Amino acid sequence: MSLASAIVARRMHLPRARTRAVVVERDLRVPMNDGAVLLADRWVPRDLRDTPQPTVLVRSPYGRGQVFGLLLGRLLAERGLQVVIQSVRGTFGSTGEFSPFEEREDGLETLAWLREQPWHRGRIGMAGASYLGLVQWAVAPEAGDDLAALTISVSASQFHGQAYAGGSLSLESSGSWLVLVAAQERRLAPLQMARALRRLPALFDDAPISEFDARATGARVDWFQQALANPEREDDWWVRRDFAVGVGAVRAPVQLIGGWQDIFLPWMCEDFAALRAAGREAQLIIGPWSHGSPGLAAAGVHEGVAWLRAHLLGDERMLRGRAPVRICVTGERPPGGRWRELADWPPPGAGERRLWPGPDGTLREDTPAPEAGAAGYRYDPSRPTPSLGGPVLLAREPVTDNRPLEAREDVVTFTSAPLAAPREAIGQARVELRVRASRPFFDLFARVCDVSPDGLSRNICDALARVAPGRFEQDADGTWTVGFDLWPMAHRFAAGQRIRLLIASGAHPRYARNPGTGEPPGAETALEAVEIELLHGAAHPSVLVLPAGGG
Repeated sequence: MSLASAIVARRMHLPRARTRAVVVERDLRVPMNDGAVLLADRWVPRDLRDTPQPTVLVRSPYGRGQVFGLLLGRLLAERGLQVVIQSVRGTFGSTGEFSPFEEREDGLETLAWLREQPWHRGRIGMAGASYLGLVQWAVAPEAGDDLAALTISVSASQFHGQAYAGGSLSLESSGSWLVLVAAQERRLAPLQMARALRRLPALFDDAPISEFDARATGARVDWFQQALANPEREDDWWVRRDFAVGVGAVRAPVQLIGGWQDIFLPWMCEDFAALRAAGREAQLIIGPWSHGSPGLAAAGVHEGVAWLRAHLLGDERMLRGRAPVRICVTGERPPGGRWRELADWPPPGAGERRLWPGPDGTLREDTPAPEAGAAGYRYDPSRPTPSLGGPVLLAREPVTDNRPLEAREDVVTFTSAPLAAPREAIGQARVELRVRASRPFFDLFARVCDVSPDGLSRNICDALARVAPGRFEQDADGTWTVGFDLWPMAHRFAAGQRIRLLIASGAHPRYARNPGTGEPPGAETALEAVEIELLHGAAHPSVLVLPAGGG
């Protein structure tokens, strides 16, 4: 056991290591059918080195050493699991060209190679977060009966949903990943990545987006250009990288670990629903985390080791209960929330609660106000409404005080009266907004906040929808009806708190600004401001729909 692994294991509250002696065999050559060779490292307890045994396969574009070798190699091997960590095509010594998200063929060929190794026998597991989760979905439907367990953190079976959340390019997350991947194999990579990330905020405002890759990395990046040129999920570029259709066919038990402020959460929940609908064994764990939270990394390793040992080695001692869903309800004490087990997600029969925007910024809990009303603002893409908190790839403070955002002239809010008793909202939130706009191309951003008696307004969940002709219904009088889901939530509003609905037409640079012209991303030639009227009252009842709770 290295000193680093001992320190990390203690901080992650991992069970005691089975052995301190671990062997790593580096740069194993895995040949692909087209002649490419992918490199892999094998981690195994020293006393089991020559014993054929089950294997955990990890496929990564981020290298096999340092943090990935520690978290997914040494820590798992110290707890009795044999692990193979492979660099995907075109990364860290593996030959060929890196083609993001296109991982099916290489993954299946790697599994075939693994089965032929003298040190492997029996069951296969897979593990990893984010991109390392997508590669699992890429092969799982066709992997064979010996694939016995998947443990997937902060990921989904398709990445288009996150890349074009609500129809708008997720600019900040895409840009961050772009510069990290471009710099990760350079000399003094950590320094290079830190420098590139510091430069990013100044680049997000520059147009056009089609030149963002060159501004950020110094060169044109083919996959970024392809993603821009193919914005629809039905486009062939994305279809080849979309594995959602096969989720229900996955026979291996699947563990899904996510966070309320993670960029992939809505689509991870879709994957869980597809597994449950197909009668597959699945576990869903959602905590108070963002994509890169240390707590999430710790949960991924701890829960992943338990899942893998149970399904590969038959050792269930580390498993925490048998409930298919375990969530952390935020807003509860102790700080960070309280964990709860559920029979399913979303909780069956939980019901819903409707809150109606009304005059003077009120949020009514009975019925829409009888009188018609509107709250107006002007969205100017040359001065886009900024993003504040919320799910992004490298979230520093995903939950924060929203008062600076709420004070802007291009933001409107509606707030309930103080709650007489605690209210739980556990499940899927959504909005149905009635809107008039001076142009037919605009965005709507909606956010739910928990407001304290002292005025502190903390975001709970949100989402954005891009509006254009054909995307949403429009009445003869020009009124749009725009309904969309927000991020899933599990929150307890304490007595005395207020519920707030925030509405804007942008959250830049989390989402690329809408130019107001209808031009596709990367092809903007002009920026046009739009006047927005959010309608409320019985004639045009905009509404926030919160889940009523669950247990």
